[in-house]
Amino acid sequence: MTTGAIPPKLLRLSWPLVLGNLLQTVYNLADMFWVGRVSSEAVAAVSLMFPLSWMFVSTAMGITAATIALVSQYVGSGDDRSADLVVAQTVLLTLAVSSVLAAVALAFRRPLLTLIGARGEVFVEALAYVELIFLALPFTFCFFAFRASLQGAGDTKTAMWLVLVSAGVNVVLDPFFILGWGPFPAMGTRGAGVATFLSRALATAAGIAVLLHGGFGVRLRLEDLTPDLAVQKRLVDVGYPATIDGWARSFAAVAMAGFVARFGAAPTAAYGIGVRLMSVTWAVSGAVGQATATGVGQNLGARAPERAAAVTRTATAATMVLIFAVGAVLVAFPARAVRIFVNDPAVIREGVTFLRITAPFWALFAGVMVIQGAFRGAGNTREAMALSFLSRWIFRIPLALALAFSWSVTLPVFGVTIEGFGWGVDGIWWSFAAGMVVAFAVAVAWFRLGTWTEGIIDEGEGRGAFEGESAARESGETERSDSDPEFVDD
Repeated sequence: MTTGAIPPKLLRLSWPLVLGNLLQTVYNLADMFWVGRVSSEAVAAVSLMFPLSWMFVSTAMGITAATIALVSQYVGSGDDRSADLVVAQTVLLTLAVSSVLAAVALAFRRPLLTLIGARGEVFVEALAYVELIFLALPFTFCFFAFRASLQGAGDTKTAMWLVLVSAGVNVVLDPFFILGWGPFPAMGTRGAGVATFLSRALATAAGIAVLLHGGFGVRLRLEDLTPDLAVQKRLVDVGYPATIDGWARSFAAVAMAGFVARFGAAPTAAYGIGVRLMSVTWAVSGAVGQATATGVGQNLGARAPERAAAVTRTATAATMVLIFAVGAVLVAFPARAVRIFVNDPAVIREGVTFLRITAPFWALFAGVMVIQGAFRGAGNTREAMALSFLSRWIFRIPLALALAFSWSVTLPVFGVTIEGFGWGVDGIWWSFAAGMVVAFAVAVAWFRLGTWTEGIIDEGEGRGAFEGESAARESGETERSDSDPEFVDD
């Protein structure tokens, strides 16, 4: 990403990430589809696990956001040896964190399920499912580490193929374990957990094998698998804002769904359909944001901040044009889009209103997601986190409360009464639109300040950049070049 025309290289990086995100959506829906053949309680049990699972996934994403930033910047600077060291320390850190989380979650699984509202048969089904999901956490974290390592080096295709294989295995195994096809007993939601566990274990094993091979831009070296506190501290410092960012997004989504639910079943169903349609644009813009993170990181590592900015501008403009076209189609044919999912006239009516109010502004939020990707690639994960907080908790949620509900508060000191507008559920739709506009304006202004272009590796850092690296680790090692038979210049 440090030389040549930017658009084709961005496209080459982005399309596997887009496809991978869509495959991940299939992965997540497969369990829901098959447990739907068991009972409504089983569906409710799997649904209840989403916010809890997202919290764990956000933790993994935080660690690996730091991995992408560091690996891409070291690769861009030509310091492949330090990039390899980051890969090994990421594997150690993800294994340690995921093992602790899995142990704690398993120990407190019953109180956790009670806390999120599981009762009766739903509790029984959820417990059977979640035990396997918690056991699979180390596999989940390791796969994120593998994907981030290759992405930082500029290889997005290999991870895409492994997501495809993992999702395919999960989809194929689900009916055998859930419904008892063939020689297997019907295990219901526990069967969904078993299928997920096995598919993630397979993906993790393949990912580790790829990293050990070293022919995909970075290598996992066994001699690096001893804790290096300097590297791990840097991973935590850069990664924790991304973890908090994920938590904030998850809780905000739960809060907005709670607001909509107060207006009845039809708006809630319309909101669910609208969010599903919106999630397609999120998958695209999020993937382009990930590709942008790689491009920005490599160029900042190569001391080319102007090219890093050009990568961001190109990615943002292209994504916004694409998402604006999608939004325009949905605004032109909103009823047909909603009717794909449901035939209820009341739901279709609410869905049409949701799309006509929000879809024209989806392109702006897509632009925000790409700019956040640029910040993460620079290692400025705090700025990306701040944008998430501003767009959701400062702009969207307070505005939804002000526009949708009827209420009044009298300020005791000033004697002034503040009242809600009481627009109903339409006020929530408008809060989405207004929040997207303001968030985009802030993101562009922040981007233009240029404070993100400094990167997180010091100028002059070379092989053995982290102090304390052992002589054995350095012995006989040189930076990879085209002459290295195991180095693939993609």
